[in-house]
Amino acid sequence: MEKRIMVTKKNGTKEVFQGRKIVDAIRQSARRAMVQLSQQDESTVVQEVLAKIEGSETTVEKIHTMVENALDIVNADVAKAYRDYRNYKQEFARMFEEVREDADNITFGEDRDNANSDSSLVSTKRALIFNSLEKRLYQRFFLSPEQNQAEKDGYIYVHDKNARLLTMNCCLFDMANVLNGGFTMGNLPYNEPGTLDTAFDVIGDVILSAAGQQYGGFTIPEIDKVLAYYAEKSYHKYLSSYCKIAEDIIGKAGSGNQNDSTGQMWDEINKESYITPKAHEYAMEKVYRDFCQGWQGLEYKLNSVGSSRGDYPFVTVTFGLGIARFEKMASLTALRVHAGGQGREGHKVPTLFPKYVFLYDKNLHGKGCVNEDLFREGIKCSAKTMYPDWLSLTGEGYVPEMYKKYGRVVSPMGCRAFLSPWYERGGMEPAHEQDKPIFVGRFNLGAISLNLPMILAKAQAENKDFHEVLDYYLNMIRDIHRNTIEYLGKMRAGSNPLAYCEGGFLGGNLGPDEPIRPLLDAATVSFGITALNELQELYNGKSIAEDGQFALDTLKYINAKIAEFKRQDGILYAIYGTPAETLCSLQVKQFRKIYGIIEGVSDRPYVSNSFHCHVTEPISPIRKQDLERRFWDYCNGGKIQYVRYPLGYNIAAVETLVNRAMEIGFYEGVNLDLCYCMDCGYQQVDMDETCPVCSSNRLIKVDRMNGYLGYTRIGAKSNSRYNEGKLAEIADRVSM
Repeated sequence: MEKRIMVTKKNGTKEVFQGRKIVDAIRQSARRAMVQLSQQDESTVVQEVLAKIEGSETTVEKIHTMVENALDIVNADVAKAYRDYRNYKQEFARMFEEVREDADNITFGEDRDNANSDSSLVSTKRALIFNSLEKRLYQRFFLSPEQNQAEKDGYIYVHDKNARLLTMNCCLFDMANVLNGGFTMGNLPYNEPGTLDTAFDVIGDVILSAAGQQYGGFTIPEIDKVLAYYAEKSYHKYLSSYCKIAEDIIGKAGSGNQNDSTGQMWDEINKESYITPKAHEYAMEKVYRDFCQGWQGLEYKLNSVGSSRGDYPFVTVTFGLGIARFEKMASLTALRVHAGGQGREGHKVPTLFPKYVFLYDKNLHGKGCVNEDLFREGIKCSAKTMYPDWLSLTGEGYVPEMYKKYGRVVSPMGCRAFLSPWYERGGMEPAHEQDKPIFVGRFNLGAISLNLPMILAKAQAENKDFHEVLDYYLNMIRDIHRNTIEYLGKMRAGSNPLAYCEGGFLGGNLGPDEPIRPLLDAATVSFGITALNELQELYNGKSIAEDGQFALDTLKYINAKIAEFKRQDGILYAIYGTPAETLCSLQVKQFRKIYGIIEGVSDRPYVSNSFHCHVTEPISPIRKQDLERRFWDYCNGGKIQYVRYPLGYNIAAVETLVNRAMEIGFYEGVNLDLCYCMDCGYQQVDMDETCPVCSSNRLIKVDRMNGYLGYTRIGAKSNSRYNEGKLAEIADRVSM
């Protein structure tokens, strides 16, 4: 009689030994090795295991080892397949253990990888835990061993590993197209808004829904023109109401042309009898009120309601070019509402989202021009709140060129990303002289950044040519991008219905079950660059403020290489000045682990953002603009230039530097250290640890993360959503 053996499993439970389980396992290994084992072979393995078991109890781990040893005798190939699969399962178990550790840290602590996420919230914790798993699955199953090793060591950095195989990244959402004629959202039909206040409400709902189906920035380009259409509807509604009241008061009812229940207008003859300057004034005041309340409601919604991805939707709106009455009113009220802040009276603080971007055209906003008043209002707002950021359509470079030549605006997606042109007929290249580029309704598919100082250090350590090593990693990123496009192309349109089915994206009128591959041709993918300053320091011990030629030559080389890839692959590759958030400290740790601490390169807890001068450089704002201008035209996939204003709320200084940036052709940010006392409401720039009015230490501090704003302190305990490296960088800032 066969002895009864109890086996203790990995989870601590016990069950009776069953030889058929061993047979099933080795058959699967044989199939992987493409070997056919005989019944005798299978029986031999089971008997060998039974012979090795001592006593009436054993563990599943010991049985696995016995099976491996038995298979070594029966068939070496099957033994290897069994061993590889066992190692794979052990690796998978380790991965889940890491996820469990992350989950504990997230549940009982904080996560500061993304300043736009409030990790104290349950909804955010849930999303972060899922992100931890998705990140590891991406590394294990999507990257090759070589790619995974390069990412682990730090030579490249794949951004947003937790989301990049599920959806797209930043976008210029075609809100007007979605709203036009109505749409379906969440299985409910939405009518096209009939008034401005309804339009604001619906736009907020669309943002929360659509932004949750992607990662990265969600931009509504030229929102002033989108809103003006609905403001005109509201104007006529208020005009009709006024005229109807006037008619009733003066006893001229009974014409048979009154409004019906749907609010249709009276015939023009009757209406003209009552449209007076007073009626017009009444309607305009009502529309102005709707704009103010609409912007206020949108700010509250975007800063208090998290998206389904666990963060506050990173929404950008661009405006300022509209010259019609309600286009200008949309821009004007946006600036005034943002400058006024939100919160209780006497304690108002500017919100973080949406990020406001002013589209500057000297012919519209220059002295004596039709929209000069908007420019003045924008400067006042920037001097007080840092927003709006300023995008030049007047100076030199890619974005102004698109506007001057085609009348098309390349709005930024999120903090700094820009799309490459995609032409209506020709695609990547114009088909003819009249062919125009399309930007609204397009998106990108993520960025992968190079750690340029590490790549140079590797070349030096291995006595290799720098460009040879750089080419290796450029081609590696290229391969990952191509695989990503192929993978994402299989996604169904129903995964993001507002974008892919309801017209939010170019060509986005697909059926829910259709793959989205046709929409990806117009998408861009980015090669990110960081730490150009540290690259120059490693090369010759000088910063880019002191020299910068090697850094510039490297950027030119990468640009030429990307252009070559673009021609060969038919993919819109672009160079992206990476806004290193968590990456600013991660790259230092990775560099130190392999190459140690080198002065000017890895001796601080952060590396420089993008192509910017080091934040500690004692240079003037004008000098900083000039130094960074050298790199500007080589990062058309994403870039921003910003300078620090140490003079408080100095409107004249802000105007001078913004005007200069607009003449150059920059996308310009105003940087201030904004401080607000939560007790007495006092506000000032560069406040110390306590309020100078009431001595409270309950302060709110707002600073620029990279291309967007965030809280560096909330309350007396200095709570922050920023990571340690970024906080150290902020503390060192002199010229940023």
